[in-house]
Amino acid sequence: MIDVNDLRKGVTFELDGHLFKVIEYSHHKPGRGNATIKIRARNLRTGSNLEKTFISGSQVQEARLDFHNVQYLYNDGDNYYFMDQETFDQPGIPKDVLGGSADFLQEGMSCKLTFYDGEPLDVELPTTVDLKVVFAEVAVRGDTATGVTKKVRCETGVEVQCPNFVKEGDTIRVDTRDGTYVTRA
Repeated sequence: MIDVNDLRKGVTFELDGHLFKVIEYSHHKPGRGNATIKIRARNLRTGSNLEKTFISGSQVQEARLDFHNVQYLYNDGDNYYFMDQETFDQPGIPKDVLGGSADFLQEGMSCKLTFYDGEPLDVELPTTVDLKVVFAEVAVRGDTATGVTKKVRCETGVEVQCPNFVKEGDTIRVDTRDGTYVTRA
């Protein structure tokens, strides 16, 4: 069992027979009374979100997970397929379970796949990925007095807010945790 005070971003737990991964966590201690812990978690099997408030001292069931190093192969529209680096198995994960992580996957990319009782559930991407810009709006001359940004579309289809100097054909580094621009690569 895990005490709810130990729930942090990225922790996986079991609640009412479902597996959840914590996305957001906040701890609130009023002047008197017990502390409350508010979490937002993603169901690893269905991809749906759950917002729940716990009272300090409550416990949730710990989930025993296995992690495998995998390489992303391809997708067929509905499922994303990976190859295990040790056993060469090729498990598939539905697109709705991957959520926003699917936008950063490139062929041949190495990542970690999370398994629960032999079932692939989640993928852990590298912190940053390098993506090629395939479409960028034209920058307007004179818009440089403030930190003006524009939206660009990358090769995987993800759209990122970038500085005005980024143009079509550039390769940019994007943070996979929140989808923000880091630098030109």
